[in-house]
Amino acid sequence: MKELSIYAVVIITLVIMIRYILLLVRKEIKPALAMWLFFSIAIIMSLITYRSEGGYGLLDNIMNTVDLVYVVTVCVAIFLFGDKSSKFTRFDRGCLIAVLLILFFWIFTQNHRITNILMQAILVIAYFPVVKRLVESKENTEPFSVWIGMLLAPSLALLSSKGTLATVYSVRAIICVSILLLLMLRIEILKMKNNLKLSR
Repeated sequence: MKELSIYAVVIITLVIMIRYILLLVRKEIKPALAMWLFFSIAIIMSLITYRSEGGYGLLDNIMNTVDLVYVVTVCVAIFLFGDKSSKFTRFDRGCLIAVLLILFFWIFTQNHRITNILMQAILVIAYFPVVKRLVESKENTEPFSVWIGMLLAPSLALLSSKGTLATVYSVRAIICVSILLLLMLRIEILKMKNNLKLSR
């Protein structure tokens, strides 16, 4: 079961990554480089502190490991093919500063567990702009296929996770993605209701 979980998480994440990069190259999405840059730093630090805290291997927190490949690859793709006009927003700068402060905290204290938990908090905060956009615009701009895959991968990763921090990483991802999917679904239901009213 553990090996099946690992293979499934890797395959799902690679499919999501390829789809995301294709959408980027076709100019169907315009992600901000800044956001993905601090995502990369946070996920790198999450994996480093996880491995340092318990002497675990890369496969023991497979979700964090494949997320690292996914996020860094997308970050490079945005740099090469993305919208060059997008600038650091105040939110991006705030998140980047918070990540750097946590990084300095880890360098000086070497407290792997607290640093890892703080990185999970940053990764939760990173969802705020997407949630805000969905709530304010009342229009779903996110692809269901990508987010369903992003919910499925951490759910399967729980079957092979070792240690509390690996579980926290996957559960955090499951909760954040579930909230986004519910918001997306709500928007689609409201849109269908409005279309029915207009058609009468």
